Amino acid sequence: MLIRLFRLGTLAAALFAAGACSKDPKDAKAAPATRAGEAPPVGRGGQTLTLAPSDIDTVTSTSIADGVPVTGILRPIESIDVRARLEGDVSSVAVREGQYVRAGALLASFDANEMQSAAQSAIADRSSAQTDLQTAVWNLEQTQELFKAGAVPERDVRAAQQGVSSARARLAAAESRLRSASNTSRDTRVIAPVSGTIEKRFVERGEHLSRGAQMFTLVRNDILELAAAVPERRASVIRQGQPVEFIANGLSFTGRVARVSATIDPTSRAVTVYVQVPNGNGTLKGGTFATGTVIARTIANAIVVPISAVRQGVQGTTRVYKIVDKKVEEAEVKLGVRDDRAGVIEITSGLQPGDVIITGNVGALGKGMKVDILVPGGRGARGGAAGGANVPR
Repeated sequence: MLIRLFRLGTLAAALFAAGACSKDPKDAKAAPATRAGEAPPVGRGGQTLTLAPSDIDTVTSTSIADGVPVTGILRPIESIDVRARLEGDVSSVAVREGQYVRAGALLASFDANEMQSAAQSAIADRSSAQTDLQTAVWNLEQTQELFKAGAVPERDVRAAQQGVSSARARLAAAESRLRSASNTSRDTRVIAPVSGTIEKRFVERGEHLSRGAQMFTLVRNDILELAAAVPERRASVIRQGQPVEFIANGLSFTGRVARVSATIDPTSRAVTVYVQVPNGNGTLKGGTFATGTVIARTIANAIVVPISAVRQGVQGTTRVYKIVDKKVEEAEVKLGVRDDRAGVIEITSGLQPGDVIITGNVGALGKGMKVDILVPGGRGARGGAAGGANVPR
């Protein structure tokens, strides 16, 4: 009996403990715990984006250039190798590298003693030949008079005529030798064929040079020329005389399309375009790398935005984020002409002049985000100007 009562008491205690540990399903509905001071999560539309005035811009309508980009090396329009026209010893050199010379200026000279002696001898030979010719002509005239009088036979007339012909031939030979000697004497003075700059000098005083030896390299850099390869699909819009705007060494220059190749390179499928840039003051140096744009046409009253404002969307779409009523809105746009030189691109649809757009790299953007614009010189953000045309540019 006592054993039965002990077992019943133990069972009742166990049932009481189980009831205390169980919970009613209605009591299980409790809010999830949050950390102290932690705000409940919010969606992207509830975030506030703080922007600097430099992060936004106002859409404007202006002109934009439709062009073809070109790059290459600006080279002198002409490079001339000045060579020796005779064999001899160099007696003097009058110029050095980097020196500008005008056409006809003396560059160097050869020892001219032998050439001058040859020229004087040729002058004497010509004088002698002229005297012989005069004598032969007088002899012919006298013989013809005597023949008319019957004093001499006809063979004497013929001999006198042959004498005149021989004297004329000797005179012609003497004049030829004189011209040759004069040219040789002239070639002892090496002169600049054109105005330009001495790029290289290969001779020194006292050297003995053979005929044809290179002495100088003279370059004309008053006009520089660039040969650029343009893709076949863009070459059709390029014409001779079109302006080309260049940037080289941080400076801007304007050139012209001088020539366009008539054939397409079979390997690169490109057309060579030759552009000339005036360089009369010598600001640009030959060998300078330059980037430029051949201006094919100019589009007036185009809606343009900075290239940095355009963002790629899904499935190849493009969009621009604009600010409307202090909130971010998405505008799907279509693009037109791109001007990398000016850093702008044409918008053919999706925006209107006066729209305020986000141009800076401000991180992730989403539709509905609130916008505050920092006031220049202020401490904090101000939202009052975020949705109107008075937003600072």
